[in-house]
Amino acid sequence: MSDNKTILISQEGAVRILTNSNPASRNAITPTLYAELSAALADAQADPEVGAIVFTGAGDFFCSGGDLNLLAKRRELPASERRQILEGLNNLIRALRDCSKPVIAAVEGGAAGAGLSMALACDMLVSARDAFFTVAYVKVGLTPDGGATAFLSEFVSRQVLTEMCLTGDRMPAERLHALGAVNRLTDKGAALAEAIALAAKVANGPQRASARIKSLCRQAHRATLEEQLDAEAVFIVESQGDAEAAEGIGAFLGKRKADFAALRGRKQGAS
Repeated sequence: MSDNKTILISQEGAVRILTNSNPASRNAITPTLYAELSAALADAQADPEVGAIVFTGAGDFFCSGGDLNLLAKRRELPASERRQILEGLNNLIRALRDCSKPVIAAVEGGAAGAGLSMALACDMLVSARDAFFTVAYVKVGLTPDGGATAFLSEFVSRQVLTEMCLTGDRMPAERLHALGAVNRLTDKGAALAEAIALAAKVANGPQRASARIKSLCRQAHRATLEEQLDAEAVFIVESQGDAEAAEGIGAFLGKRKADFAALRGRKQGAS
């Protein structure tokens, strides 16, 4: 596959792999990354041959957060321009969260600052057992961004969240796994392979149904029961009219393996 200046793009079967390649600075985030990763996600979402996406960092560290050399220069800018730059990060977080195809983060080494936000914005997270996660902003006199407090609040209490943000201490991957934020732990160096294997399993499923499931899971944390019942009703009614359901149910009744891959990119039934 092709590659950009910062994002390397490759493919294994139906899995698109996006790699933040800035290892000299531990894959620190730059404004270039905002546009390139957002564009790469949009391209993967539009490609019918892509069933799932893995996002990782080059080398032995997922992402160290914002580039402090660049952040040091922001003080010279007016607040309006600083906000405009930050919207690039916010839009990237939205792109990760809202992509219709499952996005799995593969974390080695650590995820700090907005790197943690990007990892938690993904639908699933595979991490090396020795990796760590940190909301490190306070150590350089800054406050969290990129949705870090929103994502972490889904897994930890207010007290733990406050401690993480006010101390900037590292939280081991094993603890985040125990809290439910990390799906799978691996040995050092094996996170990417495990994430690709998980993505391949998901990618072979029904794409339209998977997109609906992702939407339901994304909103479930904050939705009321009535809102979730309504959303589930809308989606299952739509799904029942799709060719995916015809294939899946037919395969189950016929005691054969469903071939959802054959339906990729094809027009589905009335919904």
